Amino acid sequence: MNDRTRMFASGFLLAAVLLLAACGYNQQSRFQMSFLPPAPHSATPANGTSELTPPPVIPPNPYLQQMPAVLLTNPQPPKHKLLGDAKVQRADQAMVRGSRAYKSNNTDTARREFDTAIDLMLDACDQNPLDREEYEAHLDEMVDAIHRLDLSGLGASADVEPDKFEKAPLEDILQMTFPVDPKLKDRVREQVAATVSQLPLSVNDTVLGYINYFSNRGHKTILAATERSGRYRPMIQRVLDEVGVPQELIHLAQAESGFIPRAVSRKAAGGMWQFLAWRGQQYGLMQTRYTDDRMDPEKATRAAAHHLHDLYSEFGDWYLAIAAYNCGPGVVEKAVERTGYADFWELRSRGVLPAETTNYVPIILAMTIMEKNAAEYGLDHLQLDQPLEYDTVEISANTSMTLVADITDAPPAELAAMNPAILKGMVPQSYSLHVPKGTGNQVVAALQLVPAEHRDSWRMHRVGTGDTLANIGKRYGAQPNAIIAANNLRTPEAVEGDRLLIPAVLRGQAPAARRDPSRTPARHSATVRRTAGQTTAPANSSHAPHKATVTVASASR
Repeated sequence: MNDRTRMFASGFLLAAVLLLAACGYNQQSRFQMSFLPPAPHSATPANGTSELTPPPVIPPNPYLQQMPAVLLTNPQPPKHKLLGDAKVQRADQAMVRGSRAYKSNNTDTARREFDTAIDLMLDACDQNPLDREEYEAHLDEMVDAIHRLDLSGLGASADVEPDKFEKAPLEDILQMTFPVDPKLKDRVREQVAATVSQLPLSVNDTVLGYINYFSNRGHKTILAATERSGRYRPMIQRVLDEVGVPQELIHLAQAESGFIPRAVSRKAAGGMWQFLAWRGQQYGLMQTRYTDDRMDPEKATRAAAHHLHDLYSEFGDWYLAIAAYNCGPGVVEKAVERTGYADFWELRSRGVLPAETTNYVPIILAMTIMEKNAAEYGLDHLQLDQPLEYDTVEISANTSMTLVADITDAPPAELAAMNPAILKGMVPQSYSLHVPKGTGNQVVAALQLVPAEHRDSWRMHRVGTGDTLANIGKRYGAQPNAIIAANNLRTPEAVEGDRLLIPAVLRGQAPAARRDPSRTPARHSATVRRTAGQTTAPANSSHAPHKATVTVASASR
Protein backbone atom coordinates (compact mmCIF):
# COMPACT_ATOMS: atom_id res chain seq x y z
CA MET A 1 0.00 0.00 0.00
CA ASN A 2 1.56 3.35 -1.01
CA ASP A 3 1.83 6.41 1.23
CA ARG A 4 -1.05 8.16 -0.48
CA THR A 5 -3.30 5.16 0.07
CA ARG A 6 -2.27 4.97 3.74
CA MET A 7 -3.10 8.66 4.16
CA PHE A 8 -6.48 8.10 2.53
CA ALA A 9 -7.24 5.03 4.61
CA SER A 10 -6.22 6.48 7.97
CA GLY A 11 -7.96 9.78 7.25
CA PHE A 12 -11.20 8.15 6.21
CA LEU A 13 -11.30 5.69 9.10
CA LEU A 14 -10.71 8.47 11.63
CA ALA A 15 -13.49 10.50 10.05
CA ALA A 16 -15.75 7.45 10.04
CA VAL A 17 -15.20 6.89 13.76
CA LEU A 18 -16.16 10.49 14.56
CA LEU A 19 -19.21 10.36 12.32
CA LEU A 20 -20.41 7.07 13.71
CA ALA A 21 -20.40 8.45 17.21
CA ALA A 22 -22.92 11.05 16.09
CA CYS A 23 -25.36 8.33 15.11
CA GLY A 24 -25.10 6.36 18.33
CA TYR A 25 -23.17 3.74 16.39
CA ASN A 26 -21.90 1.01 18.70
CA GLN A 27 -21.83 -2.20 16.71
CA GLN A 28 -18.91 -4.16 15.38
CA SER A 29 -19.42 -6.41 12.37
CA ARG A 30 -17.40 -8.70 10.20
CA PHE A 31 -19.97 -8.76 7.40
CA GLN A 32 -18.37 -9.68 4.09
CA MET A 33 -19.77 -7.45 1.34
CA SER A 34 -19.55 -8.15 -2.37
CA PHE A 35 -20.07 -5.18 -4.66
CA LEU A 36 -21.49 -7.35 -7.45
CA PRO A 37 -25.12 -8.52 -7.46
CA PRO A 38 -25.60 -12.17 -6.50
CA ALA A 39 -26.24 -14.72 -9.20
CA PRO A 40 -28.45 -17.82 -8.96
CA HIS A 41 -26.61 -20.87 -7.79
CA SER A 42 -27.13 -24.58 -7.60
CA ALA A 43 -27.55 -26.83 -4.61
CA THR A 44 -24.61 -27.98 -2.52
CA PRO A 45 -23.53 -31.61 -2.76
CA ALA A 46 -23.51 -33.60 0.43
CA ASN A 47 -20.21 -34.46 2.04
CA GLY A 48 -19.11 -38.07 2.35
CA THR A 49 -18.62 -39.78 5.68
CA SER A 50 -15.98 -42.15 7.00
CA GLU A 51 -16.30 -45.93 6.93
CA LEU A 52 -13.61 -46.47 9.60
CA THR A 53 -14.33 -48.90 12.38
CA PRO A 54 -15.85 -46.67 15.05
CA PRO A 55 -14.61 -46.43 18.64
CA PRO A 56 -17.15 -46.91 21.44
CA VAL A 57 -20.40 -45.15 20.51
CA ILE A 58 -20.59 -41.52 21.52
CA PRO A 59 -24.08 -40.01 21.71
CA PRO A 60 -24.29 -37.11 19.23
CA ASN A 61 -23.45 -33.90 21.05
CA PRO A 62 -25.36 -34.44 24.34
CA TYR A 63 -23.47 -31.59 26.02
CA LEU A 64 -24.30 -28.98 23.41
CA GLN A 65 -27.52 -28.14 25.23
CA GLN A 66 -25.47 -26.85 28.17
CA MET A 67 -22.96 -24.76 26.23
CA PRO A 68 -23.46 -21.01 25.90
CA ALA A 69 -25.46 -20.28 22.79
CA VAL A 70 -22.84 -17.84 21.52
CA LEU A 71 -20.32 -20.69 21.29
CA LEU A 72 -22.66 -23.00 19.39
CA THR A 73 -23.77 -20.88 16.51
CA ASN A 74 -23.54 -17.42 15.07
CA PRO A 75 -26.47 -15.21 14.20
CA GLN A 76 -26.76 -14.47 10.49
CA PRO A 77 -26.20 -10.88 9.40
CA PRO A 78 -29.36 -8.82 9.78
CA LYS A 79 -31.63 -8.74 6.77
CA HIS A 80 -32.36 -5.09 6.17
CA LYS A 81 -35.62 -3.72 4.83
CA LEU A 82 -34.11 -0.50 3.59
CA LEU A 83 -34.09 -1.07 -0.16
CA GLY A 84 -36.88 1.45 -0.78
CA ASP A 85 -35.11 4.25 1.07
CA ALA A 86 -33.80 6.74 -1.50
CA LYS A 87 -30.87 7.87 0.64
CA VAL A 88 -29.80 4.29 1.32
CA GLN A 89 -29.94 3.54 -2.39
CA ARG A 90 -27.83 6.62 -3.14
CA ALA A 91 -25.39 5.62 -0.40
CA ASP A 92 -25.06 2.12 -1.87
CA GLN A 93 -24.42 3.61 -5.32
CA ALA A 94 -21.71 5.87 -3.88
CA MET A 95 -20.11 2.84 -2.23
CA VAL A 96 -19.94 1.01 -5.57
CA ARG A 97 -18.44 4.06 -7.29
CA GLY A 98 -15.95 4.46 -4.46
CA SER A 99 -14.84 0.83 -4.59
CA ARG A 100 -14.28 1.05 -8.33
CA ALA A 101 -12.25 4.23 -7.95
CA TYR A 102 -10.20 2.70 -5.15
CA LYS A 103 -9.39 -0.38 -7.25
CA SER A 104 -8.21 1.98 -9.99
CA ASN A 105 -5.89 3.74 -7.50
CA ASN A 106 -7.99 6.90 -7.79
CA THR A 107 -7.97 7.51 -4.04
CA ASP A 108 -9.25 11.10 -4.21
CA THR A 109 -12.44 10.03 -5.97
CA ALA A 110 -12.76 7.00 -3.71
CA ARG A 111 -12.55 9.20 -0.62
CA ARG A 112 -15.23 11.55 -1.89
CA GLU A 113 -17.57 8.69 -2.77
CA PHE A 114 -17.05 6.91 0.56
CA ASP A 115 -17.60 10.19 2.45
CA THR A 116 -20.79 10.72 0.47
CA ALA A 117 -22.02 7.23 1.29
CA ILE A 118 -21.40 7.67 5.02
CA ASP A 119 -23.00 11.14 5.07
CA LEU A 120 -26.12 9.81 3.35
CA MET A 121 -26.40 6.93 5.81
CA LEU A 122 -25.99 9.26 8.79
CA ASP A 123 -28.73 11.52 7.41
CA ALA A 124 -31.01 8.53 6.88
CA CYS A 125 -30.25 7.34 10.40
CA ASP A 126 -31.14 10.72 11.93
CA GLN A 127 -34.37 11.00 9.98
CA ASN A 128 -35.61 7.52 10.85
CA PRO A 129 -35.17 7.13 14.63
CA LEU A 130 -37.63 4.24 14.85
CA ASP A 131 -35.50 2.17 12.45
CA ARG A 132 -32.17 3.32 13.86
CA GLU A 133 -30.92 -0.22 14.56
CA GLU A 134 -31.40 -1.32 10.94
CA TYR A 135 -29.74 1.82 9.56
CA GLU A 136 -26.81 1.44 11.93
CA ALA A 137 -26.37 -2.19 10.87
CA HIS A 138 -26.30 -1.16 7.21
CA LEU A 139 -23.82 1.60 8.06
CA ASP A 140 -21.76 -1.01 9.91
CA GLU A 141 -21.56 -3.08 6.72
CA MET A 142 -20.38 -0.08 4.74
CA VAL A 143 -17.59 0.82 7.16
CA ASP A 144 -16.47 -2.80 7.30
CA ALA A 145 -16.38 -3.02 3.51
CA ILE A 146 -14.24 0.13 3.29
CA HIS A 147 -11.95 -1.18 5.99
CA ARG A 148 -11.47 -4.46 4.09
CA LEU A 149 -10.48 -2.52 0.99
CA ASP A 150 -7.97 -0.62 3.09
CA LEU A 151 -6.50 -3.79 4.60
CA SER A 152 -6.10 -5.45 1.23
CA GLY A 153 -4.32 -2.44 -0.29
CA LEU A 154 -6.27 -3.22 -3.43
CA GLY A 155 -5.16 -1.59 -6.69
CA ALA A 156 -5.52 -2.22 -10.41
CA SER A 157 -2.64 -4.67 -10.45
CA ALA A 158 -3.03 -6.08 -6.95
CA ASP A 159 -1.97 -9.67 -6.35
CA VAL A 160 -2.78 -12.12 -3.62
CA GLU A 161 0.23 -12.05 -1.32
CA PRO A 162 1.97 -15.42 -1.79
CA ASP A 163 3.59 -17.61 0.85
CA LYS A 164 2.30 -15.61 3.81
CA PHE A 165 2.19 -17.79 6.91
CA GLU A 166 1.69 -17.13 10.59
CA LYS A 167 3.27 -18.54 13.70
CA ALA A 168 1.17 -20.89 15.82
CA PRO A 169 0.27 -18.61 18.79
CA LEU A 170 0.61 -21.18 21.60
CA GLU A 171 3.78 -22.88 20.39
CA ASP A 172 6.00 -21.21 22.98
CA ILE A 173 3.92 -22.07 26.06
CA LEU A 174 4.00 -25.83 25.41
CA GLN A 175 7.36 -25.89 27.20
CA MET A 176 6.08 -23.90 30.17
CA THR A 177 4.05 -24.51 33.31
CA PHE A 178 2.28 -21.88 35.38
CA PRO A 179 1.48 -21.30 39.06
CA VAL A 180 -1.85 -22.37 40.50
CA ASP A 181 -4.28 -19.88 42.00
CA PRO A 182 -5.51 -21.60 45.22
CA LYS A 183 -8.88 -19.89 44.75
CA LEU A 184 -9.41 -21.82 41.54
CA LYS A 185 -9.18 -25.36 42.90
CA ASP A 186 -12.56 -25.81 44.54
CA ARG A 187 -14.37 -23.65 42.00
CA VAL A 188 -13.02 -25.55 38.98
CA ARG A 189 -13.75 -28.91 40.56
CA GLU A 190 -17.35 -27.82 41.13
CA GLN A 191 -17.59 -26.64 37.54
CA VAL A 192 -16.25 -29.94 36.17
CA ALA A 193 -18.60 -31.95 38.39
CA ALA A 194 -21.56 -30.12 36.85
CA THR A 195 -20.29 -30.29 33.25
CA VAL A 196 -21.40 -32.76 30.58
CA SER A 197 -18.55 -33.67 28.27
CA GLN A 198 -17.81 -36.35 25.68
CA LEU A 199 -14.14 -35.96 26.56
CA PRO A 200 -13.32 -37.05 30.15
CA LEU A 201 -12.31 -34.01 32.21
CA SER A 202 -9.59 -34.14 34.87
CA VAL A 203 -8.51 -31.41 37.26
CA ASN A 204 -5.00 -31.23 38.71
CA ASP A 205 -2.41 -28.55 39.35
CA THR A 206 -1.17 -28.53 35.75
CA VAL A 207 -4.67 -28.01 34.35
CA LEU A 208 -5.36 -25.36 36.98
CA GLY A 209 -2.10 -23.60 36.07
CA TYR A 210 -3.18 -23.25 32.47
CA ILE A 211 -6.66 -22.08 33.47
CA ASN A 212 -4.92 -19.44 35.60
CA TYR A 213 -2.71 -18.45 32.63
CA PHE A 214 -5.59 -18.20 30.16
CA SER A 215 -7.62 -16.22 32.71
CA ASN A 216 -4.91 -13.61 33.09
CA ARG A 217 -1.80 -13.13 30.97
CA GLY A 218 -3.01 -15.38 28.18
CA HIS A 219 -6.60 -14.11 28.17
CA LYS A 220 -6.23 -12.07 24.99
CA THR A 221 -4.88 -15.11 23.18
CA ILE A 222 -7.84 -17.28 24.06
CA LEU A 223 -10.29 -14.45 23.31
CA ALA A 224 -8.84 -13.89 19.84
CA ALA A 225 -8.86 -17.60 19.01
CA THR A 226 -12.42 -18.07 20.28
CA GLU A 227 -13.67 -15.15 18.17
CA ARG A 228 -11.79 -16.46 15.12
CA SER A 229 -13.26 -19.92 15.66
CA GLY A 230 -16.64 -18.61 14.52
CA ARG A 231 -15.47 -18.82 10.91
CA TYR A 232 -14.93 -22.57 11.18
CA ARG A 233 -16.77 -23.80 14.28
CA PRO A 234 -19.97 -25.04 12.59
CA MET A 235 -17.91 -26.92 9.98
CA ILE A 236 -15.62 -28.46 12.62
CA GLN A 237 -18.57 -29.53 14.78
CA ARG A 238 -20.19 -31.16 11.77
CA VAL A 239 -17.06 -33.07 10.75
CA LEU A 240 -16.24 -34.26 14.28
CA ASP A 241 -19.80 -35.52 14.63
CA GLU A 242 -19.69 -37.31 11.26
CA VAL A 243 -16.45 -39.11 12.10
CA GLY A 244 -17.63 -39.94 15.63
CA VAL A 245 -15.09 -38.25 17.89
CA PRO A 246 -15.74 -35.93 20.87
CA GLN A 247 -16.78 -32.39 20.06
CA GLU A 248 -14.30 -31.11 22.64
CA LEU A 249 -11.46 -32.05 20.28
CA ILE A 250 -12.12 -28.74 18.54
CA HIS A 251 -9.72 -27.39 21.15
CA LEU A 252 -6.86 -29.24 19.49
CA ALA A 253 -7.20 -26.78 16.63
CA GLN A 254 -7.30 -23.94 19.15
CA ALA A 255 -4.14 -25.18 20.86
CA GLU A 256 -2.36 -26.07 17.63
CA SER A 257 -3.03 -22.91 15.63
CA GLY A 258 -5.58 -20.63 17.29
CA PHE A 259 -7.81 -21.47 14.28
CA ILE A 260 -5.31 -19.87 11.87
CA PRO A 261 -5.46 -21.89 8.62
CA ARG A 262 -1.93 -20.96 7.52
CA ALA A 263 -0.15 -21.36 10.85
CA VAL A 264 3.31 -22.94 10.58
CA SER A 265 5.43 -24.25 13.47
CA ARG A 266 9.19 -24.37 13.94
CA LYS A 267 9.00 -28.09 13.07
CA ALA A 268 7.33 -27.31 9.72
CA ALA A 269 3.91 -28.54 10.82
CA GLY A 270 1.30 -26.58 8.90
CA GLY A 271 -2.34 -25.62 8.88
CA MET A 272 -5.09 -25.28 11.43
CA TRP A 273 -4.44 -28.81 12.72
CA GLN A 274 -0.63 -28.64 12.32
CA PHE A 275 0.11 -31.68 10.18
CA LEU A 276 3.65 -32.57 9.18
CA ALA A 277 3.79 -33.12 5.43
CA TRP A 278 4.24 -36.91 5.57
CA ARG A 279 1.52 -37.41 8.19
CA GLY A 280 -0.87 -35.25 6.22
CA GLN A 281 -0.25 -37.32 3.11
CA GLN A 282 -1.32 -40.43 5.04
CA TYR A 283 -4.74 -38.81 5.39
CA GLY A 284 -5.02 -37.36 1.89
CA LEU A 285 -3.55 -33.89 2.50
CA MET A 286 -1.42 -33.47 -0.59
CA GLN A 287 1.01 -30.74 -1.61
CA THR A 288 1.67 -29.35 -5.07
CA ARG A 289 3.56 -26.42 -6.49
CA TYR A 290 0.50 -24.23 -6.03
CA THR A 291 -1.46 -25.78 -3.15
CA ASP A 292 -1.08 -27.34 0.29
CA ASP A 293 -4.13 -29.23 1.52
CA ARG A 294 -2.93 -28.91 5.12
CA MET A 295 -4.00 -25.25 4.87
CA ASP A 296 -7.52 -26.13 3.72
CA PRO A 297 -9.70 -25.89 6.87
CA GLU A 298 -12.26 -28.55 5.96
CA LYS A 299 -9.83 -31.04 4.40
CA ALA A 300 -7.48 -30.69 7.37
CA THR A 301 -10.33 -30.98 9.88
CA ARG A 302 -11.53 -34.21 8.29
CA ALA A 303 -7.98 -35.58 8.24
CA ALA A 304 -7.46 -34.66 11.91
CA ALA A 305 -10.76 -36.27 12.92
CA HIS A 306 -9.83 -39.52 11.14
CA HIS A 307 -6.34 -39.46 12.65
CA LEU A 308 -7.73 -38.99 16.16
CA HIS A 309 -10.29 -41.73 15.48
CA ASP A 310 -7.45 -44.09 14.53
CA LEU A 311 -5.37 -43.12 17.57
CA TYR A 312 -8.29 -43.81 19.91
CA SER A 313 -8.85 -47.16 18.24
CA GLU A 314 -5.19 -48.00 18.94
CA PHE A 315 -4.87 -46.77 22.54
CA GLY A 316 -8.46 -46.98 23.82
CA ASP A 317 -7.95 -43.74 25.78
CA TRP A 318 -8.60 -40.18 24.65
CA TYR A 319 -5.74 -38.65 26.68
CA LEU A 320 -3.24 -41.06 25.11
CA ALA A 321 -4.79 -40.40 21.68
CA ILE A 322 -4.37 -36.64 22.16
CA ALA A 323 -0.78 -37.13 23.36
CA ALA A 324 -0.06 -39.33 20.34
CA TYR A 325 -1.50 -36.66 18.05
CA ASN A 326 1.10 -34.26 19.44
CA CYS A 327 4.23 -36.42 19.60
CA GLY A 328 3.38 -39.39 17.37
CA PRO A 329 1.91 -42.80 18.21
CA GLY A 330 5.33 -44.46 18.20
CA VAL A 331 6.53 -42.30 21.11
CA VAL A 332 3.46 -43.14 23.18
CA GLU A 333 3.73 -46.85 22.32
CA LYS A 334 7.33 -46.97 23.53
CA ALA A 335 6.43 -45.07 26.73
CA VAL A 336 3.68 -47.60 27.49
CA GLU A 337 6.01 -50.53 26.75
CA ARG A 338 8.78 -49.13 28.97
CA THR A 339 6.57 -48.50 31.98
CA GLY A 340 3.71 -50.96 31.58
CA TYR A 341 1.22 -48.11 32.16
CA ALA A 342 -1.36 -47.11 29.55
CA ASP A 343 -2.27 -43.99 31.53
CA PHE A 344 -1.32 -40.49 30.45
CA TRP A 345 -0.92 -39.02 33.94
CA GLU A 346 1.30 -41.92 35.01
CA LEU A 347 3.47 -41.56 31.92
CA ARG A 348 3.67 -37.82 32.58
CA SER A 349 4.77 -38.28 36.18
CA ARG A 350 7.48 -40.74 35.09
CA GLY A 351 8.91 -38.30 32.55
CA VAL A 352 8.73 -40.70 29.60
CA LEU A 353 6.88 -38.33 27.27
CA PRO A 354 8.25 -35.17 25.60
CA ALA A 355 7.87 -32.06 27.75
CA GLU A 356 5.54 -30.28 25.33
CA THR A 357 3.31 -33.36 25.13
CA THR A 358 2.99 -33.49 28.92
CA ASN A 359 1.57 -29.96 28.76
CA TYR A 360 -0.43 -30.41 25.56
CA VAL A 361 -3.17 -32.54 27.12
CA PRO A 362 -3.61 -30.20 30.13
CA ILE A 363 -3.93 -27.22 27.75
CA ILE A 364 -6.73 -28.99 25.88
CA LEU A 365 -8.49 -29.74 29.17
CA ALA A 366 -8.08 -26.18 30.43
CA MET A 367 -9.59 -24.74 27.26
CA THR A 368 -12.46 -27.21 27.37
CA ILE A 369 -13.31 -26.42 30.99
CA MET A 370 -13.16 -22.67 30.36
CA GLU A 371 -15.40 -22.74 27.30
CA LYS A 372 -17.97 -24.99 28.97
CA ASN A 373 -18.10 -22.46 31.80
CA ALA A 374 -17.81 -19.41 29.58
CA ALA A 375 -19.49 -16.94 31.93
CA GLU A 376 -16.95 -17.72 34.67
CA TYR A 377 -14.03 -16.80 32.39
CA GLY A 378 -15.31 -13.81 30.43
CA LEU A 379 -16.06 -15.82 27.29
CA ASP A 380 -19.84 -15.52 27.27
CA HIS A 381 -20.32 -12.18 25.47
CA LEU A 382 -17.87 -12.58 22.62
CA GLN A 383 -18.89 -11.67 19.09
CA LEU A 384 -17.68 -14.63 17.08
CA ASP A 385 -16.65 -14.14 13.48
CA GLN A 386 -19.34 -15.00 10.97
CA PRO A 387 -19.06 -18.51 9.48
CA LEU A 388 -17.41 -18.48 6.08
CA GLU A 389 -19.95 -18.88 3.29
CA TYR A 390 -19.07 -19.30 -0.32
CA ASP A 391 -19.85 -20.82 -3.70
CA THR A 392 -17.48 -23.46 -5.03
CA VAL A 393 -16.34 -23.32 -8.66
CA GLU A 394 -14.53 -26.20 -10.35
CA ILE A 395 -11.57 -24.67 -12.19
CA SER A 396 -10.76 -26.34 -15.52
CA ALA A 397 -7.47 -24.56 -16.35
CA ASN A 398 -4.74 -22.80 -14.41
CA THR A 399 -6.34 -19.52 -13.34
CA SER A 400 -4.94 -16.42 -11.67
CA MET A 401 -6.61 -15.39 -8.42
CA THR A 402 -6.36 -11.78 -9.59
CA LEU A 403 -8.58 -12.64 -12.56
CA VAL A 404 -11.15 -14.11 -10.18
CA ALA A 405 -10.87 -10.96 -8.04
CA ASP A 406 -11.53 -8.87 -11.17
CA ILE A 407 -14.66 -10.89 -11.93
CA THR A 408 -16.12 -10.85 -8.42
CA ASP A 409 -14.95 -7.37 -7.35
CA ALA A 410 -13.80 -9.09 -4.15
CA PRO A 411 -10.56 -7.91 -2.53
CA PRO A 412 -7.76 -10.46 -3.07
CA ALA A 413 -7.41 -10.72 0.71
CA GLU A 414 -11.01 -11.93 0.94
CA LEU A 415 -10.44 -14.58 -1.75
CA ALA A 416 -7.23 -15.66 -0.02
CA ALA A 417 -9.09 -16.07 3.28
CA MET A 418 -11.60 -18.35 1.53
CA ASN A 419 -8.81 -20.36 -0.13
CA PRO A 420 -5.86 -20.54 2.30
CA ALA A 421 -4.54 -23.72 0.63
CA ILE A 422 -3.65 -21.75 -2.53
CA LEU A 423 -0.03 -20.75 -2.04
CA LYS A 424 1.02 -18.54 -4.94
CA GLY A 425 -2.09 -16.80 -6.19
CA MET A 426 -2.53 -19.39 -8.96
CA VAL A 427 -5.49 -21.80 -8.96
CA PRO A 428 -4.45 -25.08 -10.61
CA GLN A 429 -6.52 -27.06 -13.05
CA SER A 430 -9.23 -29.28 -11.48
CA TYR A 431 -9.19 -27.31 -8.22
CA SER A 432 -12.38 -26.50 -6.30
CA LEU A 433 -12.16 -22.74 -5.74
CA HIS A 434 -14.25 -20.89 -3.16
CA VAL A 435 -15.70 -17.56 -4.30
CA PRO A 436 -18.00 -15.09 -2.49
CA LYS A 437 -21.45 -16.53 -2.01
CA GLY A 438 -23.75 -15.68 -4.89
CA THR A 439 -20.95 -15.06 -7.41
CA GLY A 440 -20.33 -18.64 -8.55
CA ASN A 441 -22.37 -18.53 -11.74
CA GLN A 442 -20.97 -15.21 -12.85
CA VAL A 443 -17.42 -16.52 -12.27
CA VAL A 444 -18.19 -19.55 -14.44
CA ALA A 445 -19.70 -17.36 -17.18
CA ALA A 446 -16.84 -14.86 -17.14
CA LEU A 447 -14.10 -17.51 -17.14
CA GLN A 448 -15.63 -19.13 -20.20
CA LEU A 449 -14.93 -15.87 -22.04
CA VAL A 450 -11.19 -16.19 -21.38
CA PRO A 451 -9.20 -18.66 -23.51
CA ALA A 452 -8.13 -21.50 -21.20
CA GLU A 453 -4.44 -21.02 -22.01
CA HIS A 454 -4.62 -17.37 -20.89
CA ARG A 455 -6.54 -17.66 -17.62
CA ASP A 456 -3.24 -17.69 -15.71
CA SER A 457 -2.30 -14.20 -16.90
CA TRP A 458 -5.16 -12.24 -18.48
CA ARG A 459 -7.19 -9.75 -16.50
CA MET A 460 -10.74 -8.41 -16.72
CA HIS A 461 -11.44 -4.70 -16.31
CA ARG A 462 -14.74 -2.96 -15.69
CA VAL A 463 -14.77 0.25 -17.73
CA GLY A 464 -15.30 3.30 -15.57
CA THR A 465 -16.10 6.93 -16.26
CA GLY A 466 -13.41 8.51 -18.41
CA ASP A 467 -11.64 5.24 -19.20
CA THR A 468 -10.07 4.90 -22.64
CA LEU A 469 -8.37 1.91 -24.21
CA ALA A 470 -5.11 3.83 -24.01
CA ASN A 471 -5.19 4.45 -20.25
CA ILE A 472 -6.61 0.97 -19.56
CA GLY A 473 -3.78 -0.56 -21.57
CA LYS A 474 -1.19 1.57 -19.76
CA ARG A 475 -2.57 0.45 -16.40
CA TYR A 476 -2.13 -3.25 -17.20
CA GLY A 477 0.84 -3.07 -19.56
CA ALA A 478 -1.21 -4.08 -22.63
CA GLN A 479 -1.40 -2.44 -26.04
CA PRO A 480 -4.79 -0.95 -27.05
CA ASN A 481 -4.80 -2.96 -30.30
CA ALA A 482 -4.30 -6.14 -28.28
CA ILE A 483 -7.33 -5.23 -26.14
CA ILE A 484 -9.35 -4.57 -29.29
CA ALA A 485 -8.36 -7.96 -30.71
CA ALA A 486 -8.97 -9.87 -27.49
CA ASN A 487 -12.49 -8.46 -27.25
CA ASN A 488 -13.19 -8.32 -31.01
CA LEU A 489 -14.29 -4.71 -30.66
CA ARG A 490 -15.73 -3.08 -33.77
CA THR A 491 -14.61 0.39 -32.67
CA PRO A 492 -11.63 1.41 -30.54
CA GLU A 493 -13.81 2.75 -27.75
CA ALA A 494 -14.30 1.75 -24.12
CA VAL A 495 -17.96 1.77 -23.10
CA GLU A 496 -18.64 2.56 -19.45
CA GLY A 497 -19.99 -0.46 -17.59
CA ASP A 498 -18.46 -3.05 -19.94
CA ARG A 499 -15.95 -5.61 -18.73
CA LEU A 500 -13.01 -5.96 -21.07
CA LEU A 501 -10.56 -8.82 -21.30
CA ILE A 502 -7.01 -7.53 -20.85
CA PRO A 503 -4.33 -9.67 -22.55
CA ALA A 504 -1.71 -9.24 -19.85
CA VAL A 505 1.41 -11.40 -19.74
CA LEU A 506 2.27 -13.82 -16.93
CA ARG A 507 5.14 -12.53 -14.83
CA GLY A 508 8.45 -14.05 -15.82
CA GLN A 509 7.16 -15.20 -19.21
CA ALA A 510 9.76 -14.75 -21.93
CA PRO A 511 8.84 -12.23 -24.64
CA ALA A 512 9.24 -14.90 -27.31
CA ALA A 513 6.57 -16.97 -25.61
CA ARG A 514 4.02 -14.17 -25.58
CA ARG A 515 1.08 -14.75 -27.83
CA ASP A 516 -0.16 -11.79 -29.83
CA PRO A 517 -3.96 -11.74 -29.41
CA SER A 518 -4.26 -9.89 -32.71
CA ARG A 519 -3.13 -13.07 -34.48
CA THR A 520 -5.70 -15.34 -32.90
CA PRO A 521 -8.60 -16.58 -35.04
CA ALA A 522 -11.58 -14.24 -35.22
CA ARG A 523 -14.19 -14.90 -32.58
CA HIS A 524 -17.27 -13.37 -31.07
CA SER A 525 -16.98 -10.40 -28.75
CA ALA A 526 -15.70 -11.26 -25.28
CA THR A 527 -16.94 -7.99 -23.85
CA VAL A 528 -19.21 -8.57 -20.86
CA ARG A 529 -22.21 -6.23 -20.89
CA ARG A 530 -24.09 -5.17 -17.79
CA THR A 531 -27.79 -5.94 -18.20
CA ALA A 532 -30.35 -5.23 -15.49
CA GLY A 533 -27.64 -5.33 -12.84
CA GLN A 534 -26.40 -8.83 -13.77
CA THR A 535 -23.06 -9.76 -15.32
CA THR A 536 -23.69 -12.11 -18.23
CA ALA A 537 -21.74 -13.66 -21.05
CA PRO A 538 -22.75 -13.23 -24.71
CA ALA A 539 -25.17 -15.95 -25.71
CA ASN A 540 -23.18 -16.81 -28.81
CA SER A 541 -19.75 -17.00 -27.15
CA SER A 542 -17.88 -19.85 -28.80
CA HIS A 543 -14.30 -19.65 -27.56
CA ALA A 544 -14.63 -21.44 -24.22
CA PRO A 545 -13.75 -25.10 -24.81
CA HIS A 546 -13.21 -25.71 -21.08
CA LYS A 547 -16.36 -25.59 -19.01
CA ALA A 548 -16.65 -25.06 -15.29
CA THR A 549 -19.31 -25.97 -12.77
CA VAL A 550 -20.47 -24.21 -9.66
CA THR A 551 -21.88 -25.49 -6.39
CA VAL A 552 -22.90 -23.60 -3.29
CA ALA A 553 -20.99 -24.44 -0.15
CA SER A 554 -20.78 -23.05 3.35
CA ALA A 555 -18.49 -23.74 6.27
CA SER A 556 -21.55 -23.39 8.50
CA ARG A 557 -23.37 -26.45 7.18
